[in-house]
Amino acid sequence: MPRIKLELPERFTFETRVDVRIGDINYGGHLGNDAVLRLAHEARLRFFQSLGYAHELSVEGLGIVVADTAVCYRAEAFHGDVLRFGLAVADIGPRGFDLLYQASNDKTGKEVARLKTGIVFFDYACRKLAAMPPVFLARLGVTSE
Repeated sequence: MPRIKLELPERFTFETRVDVRIGDINYGGHLGNDAVLRLAHEARLRFFQSLGYAHELSVEGLGIVVADTAVCYRAEAFHGDVLRFGLAVADIGPRGFDLLYQASNDKTGKEVARLKTGIVFFDYACRKLAAMPPVFLARLGVTSE
């Protein structure tokens, strides 16, 4: 079976650091595969906050939905480690975009994981997908065509 490969951008547009907590550790004594997604969620929330949004359900009257996720694990992380998450937007479409992440040990620089989440905009009042707000694109530094 072929392995998933995630290509990372040359530079990330956002960076944050997230602590590995005891609840993130699995029975193997290292960061659990499920915990990586929770830590990425924290990094994603901080990314949205850096754009001026209180949370992911208040983006110009819309929310977001994670439509798909891919994770490539590269190394172990342990309780007490601090992970540096680099995030970058890719593959912008009319209703969403991909968010690419690189999680590295902040102390050693060793890459721990690469992730991609496919993000779509969602109108929770109507319970349906929505077009990406032009104001959001502008905050990303992208103009709509």
